[in-house]
Amino acid sequence: MSIKTALLEHCHAYVNEKEQKLTARYKLLQDSLVNETKSTAGDKHETGRAMVQLEQEKLEKQEKELKQVKEILRRISIDKSTSNASLGSLIKTNDQSYFLSVFAGVFEDTHEKIFCISVASPIGQCLLGKTTGESFKFNGKTIKISKID
Repeated sequence: MSIKTALLEHCHAYVNEKEQKLTARYKLLQDSLVNETKSTAGDKHETGRAMVQLEQEKLEKQEKELKQVKEILRRISIDKSTSNASLGSLIKTNDQSYFLSVFAGVFEDTHEKIFCISVASPIGQCLLGKTTGESFKFNGKTIKISKID
């Protein structure tokens, strides 16, 4: 298995885990709502219900964002080779290694750590479109791209 295949699988696993946690939280809220409905404590009942509904709205927003992240993952092609850093690129610099995809934390290979980052992140924006040999400044530090796969 290629490193980029392993990176993409890592991203999918990270997103799937977030989705499972979101689903579990939503189920807990549903159960809370059912329990609140059974309560007959007047104002306390209404306040509890409102709190649950606010939390449901937050979860729905997170679910929408997660769908967007999954769409980005579907668009990643790790087979194409390009000289410019783009979605699906593995970029090695003098500082770190990055996989331009979605935020999925750190992938630890036996040889190195690779940061799975979104193209919308500050460092992702700096890397996007760059070519091997180019340098840029990030957080006051000069970073040079040594390789793009």
